[in-house]
Amino acid sequence: MLSSSNCPTMLLPIWYLFILLLSYSLTTSSTVTIKTQETDRLALLAIKSQLHDPLNFTSSWNNSVPLCLWRGVTCGGTRDQRVAKLDLRSQSIGGRLSPFIGNLSFLWSIHLENNSVYGEIPSEVGRLWRLQHLYLFNNSFSGTIPTSLSNCSNLIRFAASYNNLVGKIPKELGYLSKLKTLSHSDNHLTGQLPAFIGNLSALQIISVEGNRLSGGIPDCFGQLRDLISLNLAVNNFSGMLPPSIYNLSSLLELILTSNRLTGTLPSNIGFILPNLENLYIYGNGFVGLLPSSLSNSSNLERLDVANNHFSGMVSIDFGGLTNIIDVMLGINHLGTGKANDVEFITSLMNSSRMEILGFEDNQFGGVLPHSISNLSTTIIVLAIGMNQISGTIPPGIRNLVKLTGLDFTGNQLTGSIPPAIGELKELQVLGLGGNSLQGSIPFSLGNLTLLNGLTLDSNNLQDNIPSTIGNCQNLIKFTASENRLTGNLPPQILDITTLSLDLDLSDNLLSGPLPSEVGNLKHLVSIKISKNRFSGEIPSTLGDCSNLEYLHMQGNSFSGNIPPPLSSLRSIKELDLSSNNFSGQIPEYFQNLSFLEYLNLSYNNFEGEVPTEGVLKNATKISLLGNEKLCGGLATMHLPSCHSKRSMKSKFSVPKVVAPLLVSCLILSLCFIIIITRRRKAANESSRTLHMEEQFPMVSYADLNKATNEFSSSNLIGQGNFGFVYKGLFSESNMLVAVKVINLQQKGASKSFIAECEALRKIRHRNLTKVITICSSMDFKGVDFKAIVYEYMQNGSLDDWLHQNEDQVDTRNLSLIQRLNVAIDVASAIEYLHHHCQPPIIHADLKPSNILLNQDMVAHVSDFGLAKFLLDNPINAETQPSSIGIKGTIGYVAPEYGLGNDVSISGDVYSFGVLLLEMFTGKRPTDNMFNDGITLHDFAKVSLPERVMEIVEPSLPLELSTVDNNNRRHGEGRAKTEECLVGVIRIGVVCSMESPAERMEMTNVVAKLCALKEKISRRI
Repeated sequence: MLSSSNCPTMLLPIWYLFILLLSYSLTTSSTVTIKTQETDRLALLAIKSQLHDPLNFTSSWNNSVPLCLWRGVTCGGTRDQRVAKLDLRSQSIGGRLSPFIGNLSFLWSIHLENNSVYGEIPSEVGRLWRLQHLYLFNNSFSGTIPTSLSNCSNLIRFAASYNNLVGKIPKELGYLSKLKTLSHSDNHLTGQLPAFIGNLSALQIISVEGNRLSGGIPDCFGQLRDLISLNLAVNNFSGMLPPSIYNLSSLLELILTSNRLTGTLPSNIGFILPNLENLYIYGNGFVGLLPSSLSNSSNLERLDVANNHFSGMVSIDFGGLTNIIDVMLGINHLGTGKANDVEFITSLMNSSRMEILGFEDNQFGGVLPHSISNLSTTIIVLAIGMNQISGTIPPGIRNLVKLTGLDFTGNQLTGSIPPAIGELKELQVLGLGGNSLQGSIPFSLGNLTLLNGLTLDSNNLQDNIPSTIGNCQNLIKFTASENRLTGNLPPQILDITTLSLDLDLSDNLLSGPLPSEVGNLKHLVSIKISKNRFSGEIPSTLGDCSNLEYLHMQGNSFSGNIPPPLSSLRSIKELDLSSNNFSGQIPEYFQNLSFLEYLNLSYNNFEGEVPTEGVLKNATKISLLGNEKLCGGLATMHLPSCHSKRSMKSKFSVPKVVAPLLVSCLILSLCFIIIITRRRKAANESSRTLHMEEQFPMVSYADLNKATNEFSSSNLIGQGNFGFVYKGLFSESNMLVAVKVINLQQKGASKSFIAECEALRKIRHRNLTKVITICSSMDFKGVDFKAIVYEYMQNGSLDDWLHQNEDQVDTRNLSLIQRLNVAIDVASAIEYLHHHCQPPIIHADLKPSNILLNQDMVAHVSDFGLAKFLLDNPINAETQPSSIGIKGTIGYVAPEYGLGNDVSISGDVYSFGVLLLEMFTGKRPTDNMFNDGITLHDFAKVSLPERVMEIVEPSLPLELSTVDNNNRRHGEGRAKTEECLVGVIRIGVVCSMESPAERMEMTNVVAKLCALKEKISRRI
């Protein structure tokens, strides 16, 4: 028997052994962890090297920070600590996704959504057999869906919507038996829906909206018993919906918008789909009655059956659908034209969540029930236009205080417009045209300050247009044609500078002159005031409406000559001045209005010779009838020939003896002027150098030599017209700078240095390069040295982004919004130079290499070496534009410079137009494809408007990600993107017109580009 005193001695080796084993185990585990983590670390660094990270989100991905503490990286497990989750969502990241993603073998979640990553999805993702979540949506991925994803047997969510994927949905995805979400909306996928999807029994969500898929919908989809959302909208699916789809009792939303599906809805749909919340079948070919069984769909929130061929009465009782939010029945054949057609409105009074009620463009008849005023106060859109509804507008409409859109257009409503409408302060669109409304336009409409569109045309309205309409400072469209309105046009209406789409007051009894305030409508596209009683002359301010495309003034009593400022209407397409009392000659500038397609000057008192160029050389596009004093013109007009005027010969001649004396005097005078000019020039340069030293702090050559590592070639980042640009670092302040060293051996370099400093001394704008300091001294060899030090731009030049070498590793691309932002930045800077500097400044060398981008991708216009001040005083010859030689860069320089014309504001506009076209087509103006007289301008112009998508840069990401997912019925995202690109190309074409008079002003350019950006950003 062992004594207790021996126990400690016997146990010591056992504890010691245990400690040794534990220590060895921990050491081995730590070693394994380090080795396995090294694989992940190297993979992540390889991934980082292929990404463009403007926000520096991955800055912590380095050796000084432990792997599991890197931003966006999550490690899993308590032992191995391997990378389990990669989350880079919404960080403005670009570049390509590296194939090294496949080395993160423990990865189960990838979040790359809401970035600008492009290139193909690496097939190496198929190695990640643990992967459960793959979120790639809202990027610019291209190529096909990799078939290797079939190896990701644990994949649950695969979302790649809003990219540029092509090809068919691969059949290999049929092996993903655990897949619950398949979301590939808004790509370029083609082919049919593969039947294997019906075997993925775990599927809950299928979304392939906005592709180019076609064919029928497979019947086997009815096997997906867990399916809650089926979104096939905006494709080319055809045929009837398989009956098996209606067996999916778990279905919450069925979205079939904008296809070519046909057939009827089953009469018992409300019973067999008891959980249905959203039914979107807008824009198909469905026929028959709307099933009354939908009255039993108590969970129904949104019902959109618009733009089909449904007919008959609406027999749905909405009284039990208390959750209903949207009811959209428009553009069908519903209704019978009888009295009880719209009784269903009363059943909607219990729908406390109602937001949209639309049954426009149908055959509904009967009297508008005043119970419409008792709809929920949450309603925001009420659209019942284009029916046969009679009765009056109830004053109780004031109760619908949240209304933003109210459309009663094209019915048979009578009575007056109730002033109570003026209490709907949220109203943005009011459509009352095409009825039989009487009385005056209520003054209270002036309270609708958020109003964008006001339509009152084709009624029996009378009296004056109330001046209070001028309070509606957000109006884009105002039409009140075909009424009996009288009095003068209130100038307050013409102070609504937001009017841009349409001002139509034709077919009324308006009188008096056209107010000069019409010039405020600088953004307006269409003015129609025909068939009134206007008189007097056309105000010259009308020429300020440079965006006008349609000007109809026929059938009035206007008189006088057509004013010269109308030559500024460079966008005009239709001009009708017929049946007035105009006189004088037909302006020759009509020949230069390159977009003019229709010109009617009939029944006036014009006289003289008719020009024969431009629109006037096509007899089918003009009308000159009833002008008895016209002559010449096209032979097909059969006008009398004009009498030629003999030129008068001079009665005086210079005697031969005097001529040599005059020549000698002229030569002596020129010599004297040259001497005086050179002396003034030297004095001016000395004076300017003093000004520069006062404005900018001076820095020594030694400081710049140190900052640029002795002007090392490794720090060389660019080369301009008159020197080299180096990256530098002032170590004392840790400030990165760009140092432009002037090559004083280059002819004109010293003058360029003076000009650039002088220009930059006078300007301040967020989109112009900022000067930090200057250097004007000698180098270590005693040679003159001049340099300008700028704020450093981390993202280089626009040229670097637009034109990259094929073998360039760090491939970069600009999204549509980024290109628009850059265009607006540049336009804003040039607009500032032209219109907000005193004196105005001409840049004279606008091109992509002179546009620099900072870390936030904000564009800055740089290189003012050729800049000129636009002075009215010709005595100061040094700062006047010079006509000696062509100033600028080939391809961007305005054509008139080649003819010896002075540099001008319109020359900058031309350069900007070429720059804008280059940004969106990816083509340099000097591309080899432009020969035989064809220019980038011509290339773009012939594409307008239908073929624009054929000329834009193929890699341009069409950002459709901001399309409102709730607005599925329209599928407008891609259409709005195309509309935006058409607008941009049109601006570029107008700005780069050969004739300076036809180019747009930069103020209008900025406004148009901002409007396009706002439209593409909203994408309603």
